[in-house]
Amino acid sequence: MTIHFPAWPLTDEQQQIIKLCRDFAAREIRPRAREVDEADVVTPVDLFAKAAEVGITDFMLPEEYGGGGFTDVFTQCLVQEELCWGDPGIGNLVCSNGFFADPILVLGTEEQKRRWLTPLAGPNAPMTALATTEPDAGSDAASMITSARRVEGGYVLSGQKAWISNAGTAQYYVVFAKTDTSLRSAGVSAFLLQKETPGLRFGEPMRKMGQRAIVCREIFFDDVFVPEHDRLGEEGRGFHGLMGTFDISRVVLGAAAVGAARAAYEFAHDYAKTRRQFGKPIIEHQAVAFRLADMATRIESARLLVHHAARRIDAGHRVTGLAAMAKLTASETAMFVTWAAVQTLGGWGYSREYPVEQWMRDVKLEEIEEGTSDIMRLVISRNLG
Repeated sequence: MTIHFPAWPLTDEQQQIIKLCRDFAAREIRPRAREVDEADVVTPVDLFAKAAEVGITDFMLPEEYGGGGFTDVFTQCLVQEELCWGDPGIGNLVCSNGFFADPILVLGTEEQKRRWLTPLAGPNAPMTALATTEPDAGSDAASMITSARRVEGGYVLSGQKAWISNAGTAQYYVVFAKTDTSLRSAGVSAFLLQKETPGLRFGEPMRKMGQRAIVCREIFFDDVFVPEHDRLGEEGRGFHGLMGTFDISRVVLGAAAVGAARAAYEFAHDYAKTRRQFGKPIIEHQAVAFRLADMATRIESARLLVHHAARRIDAGHRVTGLAAMAKLTASETAMFVTWAAVQTLGGWGYSREYPVEQWMRDVKLEEIEEGTSDIMRLVISRNLG
């Protein structure tokens, strides 16, 4: 399927980074996707390193901290779509430092930005993690119970996080905890930690349905001391920073879902042209042709909504409802399109002979992470004006 951007012409720089990511996805990501999926709980750090060497892991960081300078959300969406066309899990992995960087850019001091973001630039970039979710606090992040008790010179963190992407592999962490456990969102603060911090422990890799390139673990905080200068933003402002970054991350994850959906559509379309049933290619059967038409239409619609939300963010607008619409539409589109691809391939789609069954497992996560589809509908309803 040809990609068109009629409403938003691309700059030369945007076209160059799209080509870079498209080539990387085809050359490095797609050939490794099945191997990584079957490895189950092994982070492909070599692929992350290769992405760092060509500037993909830091493209979203500001130039003043050594990054590629593509700080606009629209370009981040273009990149995310191409990489996740290669493989959703690997694509999200190689861009994961952007999710760590966002709250630092929103809440951090200049000194914190230079100290924590500058090392992420260049070919030896470390991996990072964002720790919000808890066993009993997922989409309702304000109900977290991990505490940050003020002591002389800083804070002591106690509690547990769950389903944290890159935990145990990552070197740097942004952690959200309650500095006032009597409050909900107003009691949440953010902190910066390194992996070697005493009292920080990691659980075993969690066994997942899909996107296995990103290994998730629990994190345990056993009276972890964090100096005051590593608190990110003011006390009680962590939730504000988290929600601001959610608007961005939900739109970018929408682009990831579009990329995976595009991959599934292209595969099913090519298969339908060569597979013959009842004496003719199945693409000539009305049911298959109409299904492919629905797939293509939903992909284009989701992409336009994702890009619209991204452009609104870049223009400085509040987009909480629109970001939820973009994520909801794109993630449910990806789930439909991957289902439709499996359906088009029939028995072969249900087997591991072809990648569509893996993509179907992978994109289910997009309906869950950063707020489930039910939560997205709730956010939309509360932001209808």
